[in-house]
Amino acid sequence: MFYFDRPRGCGKLPEFYMQFINDIIGDELKIFEKRFAEAVRSETPLLDTIMKYIIKRKGKQLRPMFVLLSAKLHGPINESTYRAAALVELLHTATLVHDDVVDDSPMRRGFFSINALWNKKIAVLVGDYLLSKGLLLATGNNEFEQLHILSEAVKQMSEGELLQIQKTRKLNFDESVYFDIIRGKTASLLSSACAAGAQSTCGDASITGQMKSFGEKVGIAFQIKDDLFDYGSANVGKPTGNDIREKKLTLPLIHTLNTTDPKTRRQLVYIMKNENKDPEKIRYVIDTVNKSGGIAYAAEKMNNYCDQALAILHLFPESPARSALEELVRYTTDRKY
Repeated sequence: MFYFDRPRGCGKLPEFYMQFINDIIGDELKIFEKRFAEAVRSETPLLDTIMKYIIKRKGKQLRPMFVLLSAKLHGPINESTYRAAALVELLHTATLVHDDVVDDSPMRRGFFSINALWNKKIAVLVGDYLLSKGLLLATGNNEFEQLHILSEAVKQMSEGELLQIQKTRKLNFDESVYFDIIRGKTASLLSSACAAGAQSTCGDASITGQMKSFGEKVGIAFQIKDDLFDYGSANVGKPTGNDIREKKLTLPLIHTLNTTDPKTRRQLVYIMKNENKDPEKIRYVIDTVNKSGGIAYAAEKMNNYCDQALAILHLFPESPARSALEELVRYTTDRKY
């Protein structure tokens, strides 16, 4: 069996973990990085400078890993696979740049954001540039099925963000609406990454659909883990209680609001609407959610989605690619930021 001992609760992708991934798709990741750098290159000096800044401050590259491993699970990685991985990363990076503008965020991945170093107008244009490069990469190589898969993700991400803005104003949406939001704004891109990877090597619509469902389950679990970070004490790259400050209703809080007594519910809603910047009130919300079982409930939901994702993976034969995907699923719940 292709498996290795892994300590629970690991944060960023540690050395031994990356070694395991590199043993399976290390060479392919290097090729992807080269293709991505080529895809964003620009003859415009300012744009090229910003692209180099983005490349040097890359994240964990989880989505390209999911593309490559989803492809390798069903056949040999090929040029279409690399294009799919680059397309996913282009769209993902574009959404991050635009998100920082919308949120007026000065930091991204521990570094200054594009809008902080340059300005909002330039950041919006950079995001547009990245989106256009993705479109050109797909259409220029007749990757119309991949473009369809990823375009659906962008549509769902936009719908999810707008639904969250609409519902957050009233602070009264239920759990089903919450899952509609994160299925769109977070899970859709990871779902499409897995589908595009599988499509590049097998072309079987049924298998592509299964991998899309797999990616969605992982993406939902990933977002719930992010929700849980807001109620912890570890340094996760954003302040504890940040979602409360931004009036975002996360799963632990939604569960608490739906199960607590009417008086406590009124207090929590009042704080979220009127006192969401007060550190003492934020601490009260965090403590109440912890005591009410909201954290345990969300963790159980997260683990259920991970189990569903693993069940889909186990429909396919055992292989190094499947084992690596299993570890990426587990990393979703084990990570510390």
